Amino acid sequence: MLGMKVQLSLWARKLPNVAGTFKGTSDPFAVVTQVSMDTSGQTKVLGKTEVIKNNTSPEWVKVFIFDYKLGTPVKAAVQVYDEVRKGENKSMGSAVFDIGSVLGARGNTQAKKMKGGGTIYARVDKYVGSGTLRLAMKGTKLKNTEGFLRKSDPFFELSRKVDGPSGTFWDNVYRSKPVMDNLNPVWGDAIIDLAALCNGDLSQPIRVTVYDYEKSGKHVLMGEFETTVDSLVAAKGGESFVIKRKGKDKGQIQIVRADITGIESTTAQVANISLSGANPPMAFVPGSGMSGILGTGAAGGGGGGGGGGGAFIIPHSIQATAPTRSRPTFVDFIGGGCQLNLCVAIDFTGSNGDPRRPGTLHYMNPDGSLNDYEKAISSIGTILSKYDYDQKFPVWGFGAKYGGIVQHCFQVGLQSEADGVDGIIEAYRDVFRTGLIMSGPTVFNEIIQTAAARAVGAQEAAQQRGEQAYAILLILTDGAVSDINSTAACINQISDSPLSIVIVGVGNADFGAMRFLDDGQAAGRPDIAQFVQFNAHSHNPQSLTSATLEEIPDQLVGYFSRMGISPLSQQRLTEDEIVVGEEEEIDLSLNFGADGEISVAAGGLHGYN
Repeated sequence: MLGMKVQLSLWARKLPNVAGTFKGTSDPFAVVTQVSMDTSGQTKVLGKTEVIKNNTSPEWVKVFIFDYKLGTPVKAAVQVYDEVRKGENKSMGSAVFDIGSVLGARGNTQAKKMKGGGTIYARVDKYVGSGTLRLAMKGTKLKNTEGFLRKSDPFFELSRKVDGPSGTFWDNVYRSKPVMDNLNPVWGDAIIDLAALCNGDLSQPIRVTVYDYEKSGKHVLMGEFETTVDSLVAAKGGESFVIKRKGKDKGQIQIVRADITGIESTTAQVANISLSGANPPMAFVPGSGMSGILGTGAAGGGGGGGGGGGAFIIPHSIQATAPTRSRPTFVDFIGGGCQLNLCVAIDFTGSNGDPRRPGTLHYMNPDGSLNDYEKAISSIGTILSKYDYDQKFPVWGFGAKYGGIVQHCFQVGLQSEADGVDGIIEAYRDVFRTGLIMSGPTVFNEIIQTAAARAVGAQEAAQQRGEQAYAILLILTDGAVSDINSTAACINQISDSPLSIVIVGVGNADFGAMRFLDDGQAAGRPDIAQFVQFNAHSHNPQSLTSATLEEIPDQLVGYFSRMGISPLSQQRLTEDEIVVGEEEEIDLSLNFGADGEISVAAGGLHGYN
């Protein structure tokens, strides 16, 4: 998977006024720094927003572009300052945002409370294309809003139209400088990123709004009109646009210049696939003497007999919809609220060794340090949990005996789902108190079929709610499966389910045969499995997560594309609905040069978590 570009937007509410007594209201701006996650990386300042005069609840227009890749953490430090023209800028507070966490949050938005007061909001959107619009406009006979003795100070804003589940809203992406005391203003050239303005779609609606600038920050609406980038280009040097307020004409806007450069466009067709149904398998619940209804989890898809080795066919109730015109991306689906549901399966075969003996793979160190199974769960689970709202994860085991019978899929933990990543590790540790006897052989088939059934049920239920869901099965094992061909056949049988399979080999066994599963899909079947050896990445958790998760975005997009399912519209939340976290401490000092250059003075290293 190649990296994707995303853009970060910022605004704030109720910032502390640090201007000082009798000095009015603060003029806030924000500086965004990409924080290094380890000593080999470089912390770099990406830039700063515009200054918003006399306003402690600013909405900044400038966006910041990040390279994003699932499994590679990216953190942004946001530091807010009050601009002091003749002196040192005053700090108003700071916050650190994990780009993946923001992208995975509802509405792709998070907020952080700052210690000194105020809240910073961050939203992450897909960045599309690389084209720009160079725009120059002038106003003619604008209606004065200042009265008889003064003239308005007009400036304009450009906003894009966004259709979300909560309705349509206008998102501001550009603000010009005001032209003082002039009802026939000629604004300077504006260079606007088309990705931010219209997602690279020149026919997408945009809005031009003209305001009378006020030092208090309470700008007065002079008029507005809706158009498209195509229409702006077509109107260059020709007809004018009439701005209106409350249905009345308030002047005209002429397009002096509207030039497009660097626009990109692609088209691709996706196919429809019809599906047929069968009964899903379930997992054994230790101590119950019977199978538990784990096949569908919260999806409510019902249960059937215990998992066997027969063919598994995806139910036909997941209906394909009309294909999209251009191939979407992982960020499109996550941005539309698609949930990633993590399932974890752990190897309890006898080859792992006695868990009471130091040096064995399941040994629980009294000092609390994590064994390799726990390290893999923590590293990978921490990344994927950012994209799951309810933080509920099923944990299964395989290769152990209960009551003298080898179980190839049994519940780990007291509940059918663990609560958060810490809950997964707690369930894993508790299983050794359930009377299991580590045995063998190593068989994945029932685990895979159970995960596939759960994934199908979750996506069915999500579709009924107007949502989307996709599952990732993480299998942790200390050796090769007993029957490679049977396992490969099982993966091929369920490869049209909304599921990716990541197999992590723990320990020093010869995993050569396991690599067959990584590229052993049948002709014409999608590749949904990947194998990674833990020891090759044990020195660096970021290296492990990057290697294990790199194929998932393409697999997710591939599934929904084959089904003809398009991404959902971006969610839009009210500020009351946005989850607000506490400020995250970071040691970062900046230098503000006389030439306007901002650089890192000290600090900026942020540990991986």
